[in-house]
Amino acid sequence: MDVFKLFSRDSSSSKNVAKERLKLVLVHDRTHCSPHFLEMIKGDILNVISDYIEIDEVGLDIKITKTKRSIDNAMIPALIANIPIKKMKTK
Repeated sequence: MDVFKLFSRDSSSSKNVAKERLKLVLVHDRTHCSPHFLEMIKGDILNVISDYIEIDEVGLDIKITKTKRSIDNAMIPALIANIPIKKMKTK
């Protein structure tokens, strides 16, 4: 164990985390998407897909972020959904 690492200031990782959080706040602000609105979208998505699949809601992660558009590499807002599937339902 490196004792000196305990006392050193590794600000690069916390700086990057803060930078990413600020980017997400700006994306939410620019898309006029409040946390309440995002929760409504999340609920609607879950209602629709729960007819077809059983979802593991513990690992569910839905957020708005930025991505590059493939046509011209412009940065645009994107809704990213990571929805763990427990099993497919049969109808």
